[in-house]
Amino acid sequence: MYKMLTGKEDMDPMCLFQFASRDLNLHGCHLKLYKQQCRLNVRKYYFSQRIISPWNSLTNHVVTAPSVNSFKKRLDDDMAEMDN
Repeated sequence: MYKMLTGKEDMDPMCLFQFASRDLNLHGCHLKLYKQQCRLNVRKYYFSQRIISPWNSLTNHVVTAPSVNSFKKRLDDDMAEMDN
C-alpha cells in the first residue's frame, strides 16, 4: 500500500483509490483515502476496500516515511508502542 500511494510502484493509485478531501479531518495527511459505501458484499471484500481503514488509522509519521525500510521501521515502532 505504501509503495502504491507514494509512487514507488509502477501504477496509478487513482485506478483503485480516491484520496480523502482535507475537510474530513483525517489527521492532516495528504495520503488518507476515502472509503466509499459498498452495496454488494463482493465489492466490500476487495483489497482496495479492506485496506482503507487500516491505512487511514496509521499515524502521519508512519505514512510519510521517506523509504520502504523507514516505513517498516516506523510501523513496527508504532505497533510496539500500541502494545505497551
